[in-house]
Amino acid sequence: MAEMINVEVCYALPVKQELVSVKLPTGATLVQALESSGLLQKYPDIDLKKNKFGIFAKLSKPDAVLRDRDRVEIYRPLIADPKEVRKQRAAEGKVMKKGAGDTDAAEG
Repeated sequence: MAEMINVEVCYALPVKQELVSVKLPTGATLVQALESSGLLQKYPDIDLKKNKFGIFAKLSKPDAVLRDRDRVEIYRPLIADPKEVRKQRAAEGKVMKKGAGDTDAAEG
């Protein structure tokens, strides 16, 4: 009988996290873990061609070979570009700083 490995498959949603433990033969790949987890059927929005995947927060290819106790992670697409959000926050901060000086003068 082939040796087996234990792997967790994790999919974080905005309101909850799905964590499924699967037993696979040694040499199994990331895609095999995804398929045996049942998450691809439960969440049809997971697309093997569009979503990114990782093992312990390190981006990995679908054909990556897994080791015992690995955690496969399914990443959702970003809603907003982090660089753009930082630019917007910085711009708002500059406006607030300019306005803050005006209120101090009015109170004094």
